[in-house]
Amino acid sequence: MFLGQYQHSLDEKGRLTIPAAFRFGLGDGAYVTQGFDRNLMVMTKSYFELVYGRLGSMNITDPTARLVKRLVLANAYQIEVDKAGRILMPTTLREFLALKNEAALVGQGDYFEIWNPADWALQMEKIQDTEANAQRFAIIDLSTGK
Repeated sequence: MFLGQYQHSLDEKGRLTIPAAFRFGLGDGAYVTQGFDRNLMVMTKSYFELVYGRLGSMNITDPTARLVKRLVLANAYQIEVDKAGRILMPTTLREFLALKNEAALVGQGDYFEIWNPADWALQMEKIQDTEANAQRFAIIDLSTGK
């Protein structure tokens, strides 16, 4: 599972150091693609294959299905972690996020996200707005049944 938040640097070649806590899941290789917010999603090979299967089962005559397939698949790249624990970030995805020297890496359970630190700071403001959260999350049942 990918949990927690980390801030790591990119080198001049566009390589991003992956936190040691996240590297375990990327041993078989992984995929990085554009996320649904102004972020990237890094998925293990097995999780990406599940997502790919779901995308493949969508009706190609549905314009929304075509858009989501384009968003995910046209921006997806296979990546590997090098011996120094880094991944090479594709130029197009670095440009999409306007990544320079730093990136925020954010665990999401089955995958993790990569954010421009300024955009992640804005997300954190939303996350930490307790009044808005009370309304936003009221319909979500997180009870464990105990």
